[in-house]
Amino acid sequence: MAGTYSQIYIQVVFAVKRREHLIQKSWREELHKYISGVIQAKGQKSIIVNGVGDHVHCFIGLKPSVSISDLVRDIKNNSSKFINERKFINNLSSG
Repeated sequence: MAGTYSQIYIQVVFAVKRREHLIQKSWREELHKYISGVIQAKGQKSIIVNGVGDHVHCFIGLKPSVSISDLVRDIKNNSSKFINERKFINNLSSG
């Protein structure tokens, strides 16, 4: 069908383990920008990425041909790596 268009909007929430307030204000905005960049690099529309100390919300315009689970996995993996490489969170106990 010529001229057919579809767009899916989803909201994804990433919570910190045990809902601890680990996402500090001093680097929170940098993390949100990074996550937005990951979404855009995957060819999706980052409408808004925001959050507080214990969770992050992502509102995304998703193309119907994209797997939500694959996108969420990529966002989670890349953002965790970003946080760890910059040593934003230090001295966490295991478990």
